[in-house]
Amino acid sequence: MNTTRIAWTTALLALSGIGWANAAPSQERSGKVVVETVCQDCHTTGKDGAPKIGDQAAWRQRASKGLDKLTKNAITGVRSMPAHGGQAQLSDLELTRAVAYMVSNGTAADTNKAYTPSHVRPGAQLVQERCQECHVAGTNGAPRIGEMNDWRARLTQGVAPLVRSAIKGHNSMPARGGLAGMSDVEMRSAVEFMLSKAGGPAAAK
Repeated sequence: MNTTRIAWTTALLALSGIGWANAAPSQERSGKVVVETVCQDCHTTGKDGAPKIGDQAAWRQRASKGLDKLTKNAITGVRSMPAHGGQAQLSDLELTRAVAYMVSNGTAADTNKAYTPSHVRPGAQLVQERCQECHVAGTNGAPRIGEMNDWRARLTQGVAPLVRSAIKGHNSMPARGGLAGMSDVEMRSAVEFMLSKAGGPAAAK
């Protein structure tokens, strides 16, 4: 086995979740389920140049630049493929699993290690660019920035469920606030920034 093949195998095993057997069960869907319900529409036929499921040569070519890069493209969108595969409700973890499943031609174990972007846009920037459109005035019942009374009831189970709600969409709020290319990490950053304005850093813990 040459050096390139060893590196490829090592990277795939890492992304596929080997060594994560003891990780806590996740609410997110498996890579197989995500592929069958979302990805296969394009990746079965190769629509718009999408690498076909089972075409290992095509997947190896794309994965040669790094599986993190491949996952990032799935999250932020690339060429004809929209961010999060056109399904903004998909979590980064679900996309990580789907990529591992397709790259391995269906043999990869589902991973509990989600993609983490090397560069995360600050929460303040994201709020300014998008969130404040509704969260300043409280449009359609959105909790207002700086008003802890608006946030308190939503924090009864902690910040994590609030972030998940922002990712999946809730009531009048679309998934990821309508910015499908925003990663899970960035969503949490935006939520924590708004909470900090309502009650200081402790509010985000």
